[in-house]
Amino acid sequence: MLVITDNATLRAQYDSLRANDIIVGRLRLRESEESLLLDLSQRGVHLLPSALSQLASRSKALQAVIFGPFMLPLTRAIHTHHDLIRAIGDYRKNDVTAVVTKLDRRNAGLGVHLWRSVEEVFTHASLGSIPYPFVLQPFVPECSDIRAIFLGSYSEAYQRHNPHNFRNNLHHGGKSKACRLSTEQKELCRRVMARGQFPYGHLDLLVTENGKSYLGEINLRGGIRGATITPADYQERVANIHRELLESLQKK
Repeated sequence: MLVITDNATLRAQYDSLRANDIIVGRLRLRESEESLLLDLSQRGVHLLPSALSQLASRSKALQAVIFGPFMLPLTRAIHTHHDLIRAIGDYRKNDVTAVVTKLDRRNAGLGVHLWRSVEEVFTHASLGSIPYPFVLQPFVPECSDIRAIFLGSYSEAYQRHNPHNFRNNLHHGGKSKACRLSTEQKELCRRVMARGQFPYGHLDLLVTENGKSYLGEINLRGGIRGATITPADYQERVANIHRELLESLQKK
């Protein structure tokens, strides 16, 4: 059983990897190389974190597919003009006007855009102004934004708010304050992590005026600005989770 903990060794040993070999840590892959995760999984190589969690962390469009039941109703991945045409009908049937789009591989709120209607999105996408794929979802004007961090037995959450921008990211000037997750919110996070095989993660929750919580997105890693955990403690806890997962596999 070979254990690889760095990408340089992975590249050098890639062709000789066998079933039950183990790769610890996220793989540094270019977008065109992500299918290597499938190849490794099919060959029986163990990935820590899982291949699914690594792929989902890289693609918001994939998240909209596999975590759709946990997101705002009508949230969907848009891959073609035909997807948008169908969305126009569905959103009109549900009296949804303003919508938000999220570009697939943008973080820190840089790929989030607000539109007056799906028709407006369709016009810009048809003219090439919006690259496919992207995520489409209804705009909820009065809502709260919560970032939750789960690292094994450790967890914390804080609310993010920006009175001057619907993007609550701290990167865009939002402020944060610690908060406590409800039992329902913790269960939502656990179910999402289980579905995506996330051993740890950063989850963004959208909370509506009536108190209903939905998943915004999830990532294996994210900024900890606004959190109480220190960078050193964060890295140590992630390393401990990796070590525990590795030891569990080696005992089998």
